[in-house]
Amino acid sequence: MSDKWDRIGFVISSQYRVSVLERLSKGPATPSGIADDRGIEIAAVSHALSELGERGLVELLVSEDRRKGRVYGITEPGKTLWSEITAQGLLDDSQDR
Repeated sequence: MSDKWDRIGFVISSQYRVSVLERLSKGPATPSGIADDRGIEIAAVSHALSELGERGLVELLVSEDRRKGRVYGITEPGKTLWSEITAQGLLDDSQDR
């Protein structure tokens, strides 16, 4: 139980992690596509993807060797966590979504 809440707290404590996870909940995307869709810097997207990936919430869908055209998707645990975050109403209304 506490692991779930630790992961929820980790996601919602960063507008960038929230933006990236929300975007990927709608379907796979490239980092530049996420940045364009959300109006945030590519560096912030890359950092958020790395952090979310370390926790098993998102995954790289193409070969690790690929430098361009890297496509990311949300994992099943990521989908479950995102559903919990939205169901509990835990998103700050001031976050630009």
